Amino acid sequence: MLGTLNKMKSTLGEVVEYHLPVGGELLALNPLIGQHLKMTFTGNIFCDACGRKTKKSYSQGHCFPCMKKLARCDMCVMKPETCHYAEGTCREPEWGDDHCMVPHFVYLSNTSGLKVGITRHTQLPTRWIDQGATQALAVLKVKTRQISGFAEVALAELVADKTNWRAMLKGSQDPMDLKAEAEKLLPQIEARLSDLALRFGADAIEKLDEEIVDIHYPVSQYPSKIASHNFDKNPVVEGTLLGIKGQYLIFDTGVINIRKFTSYEVSVETA
Repeated sequence: MLGTLNKMKSTLGEVVEYHLPVGGELLALNPLIGQHLKMTFTGNIFCDACGRKTKKSYSQGHCFPCMKKLARCDMCVMKPETCHYAEGTCREPEWGDDHCMVPHFVYLSNTSGLKVGITRHTQLPTRWIDQGATQALAVLKVKTRQISGFAEVALAELVADKTNWRAMLKGSQDPMDLKAEAEKLLPQIEARLSDLALRFGADAIEKLDEEIVDIHYPVSQYPSKIASHNFDKNPVVEGTLLGIKGQYLIFDTGVINIRKFTSYEVSVETA
């Protein structure tokens, strides 16, 4: 197979099912665990948005002009609380309508420990899987991405909002009672949530009573020591595929973050 990479597609089941997009094809990865897999970067990178060839990838797979003009590459995607849609300065208002001015969830997850995060209402459980969470619980549903950002900022003063990817890849975390954690955390930000409801409307924030979602990954062996593959430093990544977690392929020779290399053209060979 030859084509540009994109983030792995996943399906939640008893064990997460993964497929790797390579150009227009999908490679089923779960059946390859325990087998030899070789990926070779051709040196070509093609923008994920416009398709033009670019020497460097910006914002996970974009050329420089698209990085500068597309809303998906704006800083407010990383920091939703800085959303400027209401000011009329969104780079792409229609994109904002579809991706930001829609319901979002605020959640707690067990990744490399207790973590808070946010995601669009259509992205559960995909977001949890992409981050390598072994447990997750949606705790709030809000009207817009910006509101979710404000709630996340409040909770991030109490718990982590980033994943320690090295710890995440060393194995499954000990189970947590995420409901109990939510019951401890939410009252501590009640005043902030009330302020948001006054600002954006009484229906802007809904507290949820969901069940904890358990997630199991197709991993035969976790690495005891983490070594990273990087196509920019070595165009060939190969070895025995030991497992998949988050957006990482785990080889006996090291790990590689597939999402980091979105739009890189690679050839993929299986045993």
